[in-house]
Amino acid sequence: MMNNNKIANRILKRQVVREAVLYETIGDSKVRCKLCERRCVIASGTRGFCKTRMNIGGRLFTLVYGNLSAIESRPIEIKPFYHYWPGSTALTFSTWSCNFTCPWCQNYHLSRRVPEPEIDSFTSPSHIIDLATLRGDDGVCASFQEPTLLTDWAIDTFSMARAHGLYSCYVSNGYITLEALELLRNAGMSAIKIDVKGDMEVYDKYCGCASDKFVWRNISHATNSGLHVEVVNLLVTGVNDDECSIRNVVDNHLKYAGTTIPLHFNRYFPAYKYDKPPTDLGVMKIAYQLAKSAGVEYVYLGNIPDANYQNTYCPNCNSVLIKRSSLGIIRKNIARDHHCLNCGKKIPIVGRIID
Repeated sequence: MMNNNKIANRILKRQVVREAVLYETIGDSKVRCKLCERRCVIASGTRGFCKTRMNIGGRLFTLVYGNLSAIESRPIEIKPFYHYWPGSTALTFSTWSCNFTCPWCQNYHLSRRVPEPEIDSFTSPSHIIDLATLRGDDGVCASFQEPTLLTDWAIDTFSMARAHGLYSCYVSNGYITLEALELLRNAGMSAIKIDVKGDMEVYDKYCGCASDKFVWRNISHATNSGLHVEVVNLLVTGVNDDECSIRNVVDNHLKYAGTTIPLHFNRYFPAYKYDKPPTDLGVMKIAYQLAKSAGVEYVYLGNIPDANYQNTYCPNCNSVLIKRSSLGIIRKNIARDHHCLNCGKKIPIVGRIID
């Protein structure tokens, strides 16, 4: 017990350790985390599922406050956001670990690494804002691994970003609680890209006994609360690349997001513990046609050679409004107020389109 107390005291002295914003005490020195929809019940001296939050003496602490694993300026289209500040760059950052267990994770060197607060370094929100300003970025973005785990620090960072005229966004798996989502929105987060894994079976089998219902609920809530939302479905060979799975995603997208929220189908490539071949290009194009035929107005294909599927087309007259390469905008043919120059249709785009 004495040894555990000494470890706890050392951890508490680290800058990356702060009392968590979202939790409740439930007796017997246990706490319930209210950050993601796992809502872990955590005993004293132990961590939750994601290993980034620890119960110390009956209080919950985040171990990743400003504990960053990467910082990089990146085009917003890479996220992918296609209808949010097109052509801009965001100072992008991440922490460690994840609340999912996807075996095909592209950033597993970040998502599978457990934070070590006794040796990990601290980055302040003000340093991020200064760095974004110095590099000429238009906003800040939490990405690379699951940003929900960084929420305590992101709230402070996003509030500061808003004060400096920068946008703030999340690239997420969407397994966040409504309480956390609202804290982020109130702090200045204006957009969230949510990665839908597939149907209930996919979440249960591959994501660590998770549920798709919370993800679609959050897509609906974020959309209705005024956040800009874009949805991505990574089509993984042998997991969710069959027509039934694709139709499930399209149907739920129409039900919970609507016709005007962008839907991206991204091509999978082998990574981490999953070595099936890359998604068949024919399957990618079938997904595109299924979504367009069902009424989704803005459908995109990512990680494929044909860049035409990355362009934004007017759903009314089919004019090319924004022509893209893999990393950004090549040409735009759209009014400053985001109307189609050919037919006048209003296009749902947030922020200035940057050349």
